[in-house]
Amino acid sequence: MLADGPNRIAIVTDAWLPQMNGVVRTLTTTCDILRQHGHEVLTISPDQFANCPCPTYPEIRLALSAPGAVADRLRRFAPDAIHIATEGPLGLAARRHCLRTATPFTTAYHTQFPDYVAQRTHLPAEWFWRYISWFHAPACRILVATASIAEELRSHGLDQLHGWSRGVDLACFTPDAPPPPEYAGLEGPIQLYVGRVAPEKNLEAFLEGSYPGSKVVVGDGPALESLRARYPQALFLGRRSGRELAGCYAAADVFVFPSRTDTFGLVMIEALACGTPVAAYPVPGPCDIVTDRVGALAENLDRAIAAALFCDRRVCARYGASFSWGAATAQFLSGLASLEVSDEAYALA
Repeated sequence: MLADGPNRIAIVTDAWLPQMNGVVRTLTTTCDILRQHGHEVLTISPDQFANCPCPTYPEIRLALSAPGAVADRLRRFAPDAIHIATEGPLGLAARRHCLRTATPFTTAYHTQFPDYVAQRTHLPAEWFWRYISWFHAPACRILVATASIAEELRSHGLDQLHGWSRGVDLACFTPDAPPPPEYAGLEGPIQLYVGRVAPEKNLEAFLEGSYPGSKVVVGDGPALESLRARYPQALFLGRRSGRELAGCYAAADVFVFPSRTDTFGLVMIEALACGTPVAAYPVPGPCDIVTDRVGALAENLDRAIAAALFCDRRVCARYGASFSWGAATAQFLSGLASLEVSDEAYALA
């Protein structure tokens, strides 16, 4: 068990800056809060090694670490806890070290890796689930964001689960964030997507929708230029952050989340904190977050958009504000500190 006071925590991740996605934002924010509370945090990430672009996904850098490099860093740091955040090369190296030295460790299931790879390779997702099950099986705890994702992992034989939710920067994401100048003159309702512009995000389902109004896409990624060329009627704003991003949320009439493969969807709670209701498919992630008071779920996105527009924006903002990064980080820390507690203590609601 970790001590009650400050601890030395090692976090090994293949997803890190300058990437910008929900996994990176979750990890960087968690590290910041842990340090603010006196914990010493070592991150082992691709920027510390020679790296190469991931095939078909050049924004993701794969670390080319020398044999034993990750183990050496972990030994020198002498952590009280090791958390392996991702299933890539660095995660594999850390897993190997922990198993060789009989060191307890935790993992997290951040992304629907089997579905993503299946989409890109056109191979059955079940093939890649075998790797996921193998990778996470030795972990003392697997941290998961939602109950539906926990249930999916259980169906693949992974039972040692611990809840780790997400939060919102409530100093930034507020309903009064100023609108971007690009919104001026747009026909309403303004329908917004924020996130990576990549094949697995299913953006075509949003951009091909027939609901009247204007479609806005905020984000960057490998599919940006092709989608911009194919859908000239949509407004593509590129990457935004901070209050600029908050203004994009707050001035939109509805936030549309077309992904069917996300484990949580951090952008949904950011939109809600800005008072913007959410329209999405009834799949894991949205099913765990969106209620009929703050949005709508339907297999027809146009119907979900139409229903979400009737939601009270004040209710959305109050609900979004209930997601605290402080509470989420406490969940993360308790997962590391509770390796000897029975599995029953971690049943997700």
